[in-house]
Amino acid sequence: MSDEAPVPAPGEPTDRTLEGWIAHQRWYTAKGTTPRLRTLAQPAGTRLVLDDAPTGPVLYQAPVRPDATGTVHDATADPDWIRSLAARIDADDESLVPIGTVRRSRVLSGEQSNTSVICETDTGAEVIVKVFRVLHHGDNPDVTTQLALSAAERAVHPRHPGRSDGTASGHLAFAQEFLPGLQDAWRVALGDAREGIPFASDAERLGLALAEVHRTLAEALPTEPADDERRAAAIATMHGRLDAAAREAPAIAPHVDAVRAVYARAADADWPDLQRIHGDLHLGQVLAAPEPRGWVFLDFEGEPLRPLTERSLPDVTLRDVAGMLRSFDYVQGSLAQDAEPVDAGEWAQDARSAFLDGYQQGTGSDLRAHRELLDAFELDKAVYEVVYETRNRPDWVGIPLAAVTRLVARSAA
Repeated sequence: MSDEAPVPAPGEPTDRTLEGWIAHQRWYTAKGTTPRLRTLAQPAGTRLVLDDAPTGPVLYQAPVRPDATGTVHDATADPDWIRSLAARIDADDESLVPIGTVRRSRVLSGEQSNTSVICETDTGAEVIVKVFRVLHHGDNPDVTTQLALSAAERAVHPRHPGRSDGTASGHLAFAQEFLPGLQDAWRVALGDAREGIPFASDAERLGLALAEVHRTLAEALPTEPADDERRAAAIATMHGRLDAAAREAPAIAPHVDAVRAVYARAADADWPDLQRIHGDLHLGQVLAAPEPRGWVFLDFEGEPLRPLTERSLPDVTLRDVAGMLRSFDYVQGSLAQDAEPVDAGEWAQDARSAFLDGYQQGTGSDLRAHRELLDAFELDKAVYEVVYETRNRPDWVGIPLAAVTRLVARSAA
């Protein structure tokens, strides 16, 4: 599906019909401000609106329908609109297995930046259609990465206005198989740890599964050497995050010099080739499916706060490994916060070790050769977590802070 339209000049009348509604949506990024919307295009049943927000212009997809009173309603809750969207996705790539006719649909709650709709089709199968709300120029990594991993997904890939040359391209929505009734790995791991059930064998299989994902992505999508420029940029980003954390989270201040020393060792370390990765991996991004399918990875959009252009760049696979190690640490830390605290320290250490063993087995690599780099990525994630907990759950800041202390001590040794 394609559409082209001129970009309205600054100063043209804003579209006030949506402003009150869009300001209260969970995916609206400029919270606390009054939207100033301009409708740029209305391709096939949806609306692309540009918000001239004080924090910078943002392009949204807002498929809405007013009722007889003029009240705005989100069209993603309208089965007819979803049926039409599914038909457009099928028409966009006839080489893939079609979704078919949507009989019933329901919107999932809880997502921040997108809207997911579960669709029951005339074939008896269920698919999940993800409608992207915040749009960017360029391919969405959630689409391109999963297309590289499986032929079960397909995407609407239109052209929409918003660039200096009058047009931009990007994904509006995509569909994939829905796996109902499955728990994510976070809930499985948390339940096992609470009951004292070892997770080592599951963690090893999780490491093997991540290794397979990385291997498949390296074969299907471009890779590149980690040259001096890319390495310097990655380390500079770590230092920038640390600087911001030191300003906002006083608890990190005593560790700043030791963290910088870890980053310095990582800068001089041997780096593997860069490739497409998950980018925001943790236990909540993995579903526990029955064997032989096993672990299923979700949501390849990357770190939400990073620009789309950065999230699509080849990166270091150790970033995903570090994210999963931090997630095991959070199982331990969250159980320590329970009304009846559980000591899951040994459980978490066994899970971390088994996960690394599985990943090494699956990749044929020796992670000890990249220990300084893995420590740096895990520290970078923990520093981010210190800021997050300081802002949102001050009682939890001890979880990532303990990791910072442990990692700098081990790296120095």
